[in-house]
Amino acid sequence: MADVVLHAAARPERGSRPSGRIRRAGRVPAVVYGLGEEATSISVGARELGHILAGEAGANTLITLDLDGEQHLTLARQIQRHPTRGDLVHVDFIRIRRDVAVTAEVPLEVTGEAPGTRQGGILDQVLFHLTVEAKPADIPASIEVDAGALEVGDQIRVGELVLPPGVTTPQDPDDLVVHVTVPRGVEEAEEPAAEGEEGEEPAEAPAAEAGEGSEPSAE
Repeated sequence: MADVVLHAAARPERGSRPSGRIRRAGRVPAVVYGLGEEATSISVGARELGHILAGEAGANTLITLDLDGEQHLTLARQIQRHPTRGDLVHVDFIRIRRDVAVTAEVPLEVTGEAPGTRQGGILDQVLFHLTVEAKPADIPASIEVDAGALEVGDQIRVGELVLPPGVTTPQDPDDLVVHVTVPRGVEEAEEPAAEGEEGEEPAEAPAAEAGEGSEPSAE
């Protein structure tokens, strides 16, 4: 897992106006909390943090905040961006310890060419991120899902994923990750015809026998 240093500055003023000034100065308002310590309002460089979050590990990058000479090992959480511009608006940093497992969301990357796609099937990925628990240094940047053996109708569920050493998941093992399906139009074309040949007139029902739906005798 990547580990970078990000310089932070204390943020004595809080509120929308001071935060606006911070953003115009090219910084991002933030807060760091956790491990039983008080929450501290800070700011970090917008460009530097943006490069970190755009890296391979993304939000799971281990970030050591250098705040007034003190080192805080953190993960970026609650990342807020502007709805149209995508600019970073606010970030929470949670303090962590290297020897204590944390929870993280890790992207799932499907690899391999499923044989079922050469038979007319469609490879459909249902789950794109997996919740994992691991010590910070063991959190993978991504988890590969090998679809190279999937035929039409085959599937891979969470319980079948191969996780790296030291990584577990609390997610339901029956959750579907990826499967190879048959296009709906093909399924309908392959359904067996209804009983009787198409266009065949149904056989006439036999006449009812006395006592089974006929009028009673006049005797």
